[in-house]
Amino acid sequence: MGQKIHPTGFRLAVQRNWSSKWYANSKNFPEMLKEDIKVRGHAIECRINAEAPFDDFRPSPGRIEMYYAPGGGGVRVDSHAYAGYTIPPYYDSMIGKLITFGRDRTEAMNRMSRALSEYMITGVKTTIPFEQAILQDPDFRRGTYTTNFVERLLSSAKVELIQDKA
Repeated sequence: MGQKIHPTGFRLAVQRNWSSKWYANSKNFPEMLKEDIKVRGHAIECRINAEAPFDDFRPSPGRIEMYYAPGGGGVRVDSHAYAGYTIPPYYDSMIGKLITFGRDRTEAMNRMSRALSEYMITGVKTTIPFEQAILQDPDFRRGTYTTNFVERLLSSAKVELIQDKA
């Protein structure tokens, strides 16, 4: 499994066809589990951080005034945050992880777009508007992005649109 972690906390894991076979053929892999491995579906994870994406991802410590997490089929939220919680200035600014699963990449992206639009956090700046912009980008949706994707997105005219939502 290969993965690319961008400064935004947006994490994309790519399952290659050979990965499950490699693990299943590994000497250390339990014999009884080899036949149980089946690759199916697609998952996307967004790390929701209290950061200002348009200020070099500077942490945004402070008190969360309102907190509403999305839900529904294929949506999972792992978070410790709540309304009234204070994001400290001394530690990691992660608020939580938002994970969506779908039958394919398109379904997972659509669920993530919906979940991000439902996620409501006020009182601190978050990476949610930037992650929404990533999911709206045609190159990302087609899967034709490169290692300079984040820099390109931040330097494009889309920044104004994203900043309006931030």
